[in-house]
Amino acid sequence: MTPLQLLFLGVFGLAAVWFGWRVFRTKSMVRSALSLLAAMVALGGMFLALDAEFLGVLQIMMMAGEMSIMAFFMMMYMMDPGGMSSMNMTHQQRPAAAVGIGAGVLVLALALLTPWPPAQALAPSATQQNHDLGIELMTRSMMIFETAGTSILVAMIAAVATALAYPQQPD
Repeated sequence: MTPLQLLFLGVFGLAAVWFGWRVFRTKSMVRSALSLLAAMVALGGMFLALDAEFLGVLQIMMMAGEMSIMAFFMMMYMMDPGGMSSMNMTHQQRPAAAVGIGAGVLVLALALLTPWPPAQALAPSATQQNHDLGIELMTRSMMIFETAGTSILVAMIAAVATALAYPQQPD
């Protein structure tokens, strides 16, 4: 890994953590969704910095669509999507912080204390990795992705259909 890649990996990692923190610190559901989108884009940037172009672009494209839809649904169904009232969306702050810090320490300890195997001496080129991933996604995993996509679409249509106000029929 080059120093420039390491720099971008650190910058995108810090941005992901910062925006992830901002998700829970804002009073606006829309700002929360946009902060989550920014965190996911930063994760996509980390993939790009690690020369995993396909995964990086896929992460950014999928999360952009998903977070946009989520923001629209929140604007439609939330009482105060703009966060202009004094509603507090943070609950059980101390227990949540304790669990988060404990989980972070545990993950860091596991990462540092695990006897990792040596890195593979010869990894396939980025082009070959993209090709292999595409073959995997388009063969064995295709039905799973198509089923999940169709299920999500049906759920969105059903949510909109049930939210519509139909005029009352006279008796």
